Amino acid sequence: MIAMQLFTSSLLLLCLTSRLMAQSHEAPSKRLIGAWRLISAEGKSPVFHFVFDHPRGLIIYDASGRMSVQIANIGDRKPFVNGPAAGTTGEKAAAFDGYNAYYGTYTIDTKNGTITHHIEDGTNPALRGGDNVRWFEFQDDDHLVLIAVEDGKGGVLARKDASYKIFWERIK
Repeated sequence: MIAMQLFTSSLLLLCLTSRLMAQSHEAPSKRLIGAWRLISAEGKSPVFHFVFDHPRGLIIYDASGRMSVQIANIGDRKPFVNGPAAGTTGEKAAAFDGYNAYYGTYTIDTKNGTITHHIEDGTNPALRGGDNVRWFEFQDDDHLVLIAVEDGKGGVLARKDASYKIFWERIK
């Protein structure tokens, strides 16, 4: 009886381990596909100097190579006092400064461990036609970290010096 339980437990453990290894060895392009919820941001963007206070966000990658991202930098953004169509200049500026979104296509460079968002358009028109390059790391199948490569001066940081990281969790 004990031998049978030990055999069954070993077989179950082998099956689970094989499944986890197969998932973690899947191509990054397949692992990225889906919707991801922002769980936290660490450090400061060397380019935009965003201030994060309980940020919320969503990033989506699809199988055709399209992506979109939306981030509310301040989790408790205030509505316009006089209604959605009657914001003051200050309220509109705060809304713009506290929200970032863009969409486009993406490519993955597995050799360098980077993903490039080719921005078609977004809330900041200055980004239109530009690229946003991030190192990516899978912490597991449901947790992704995107790490800024820019140094804020037109160059690229050494990965060990990069401190601006955005943490995502797969939405199931």
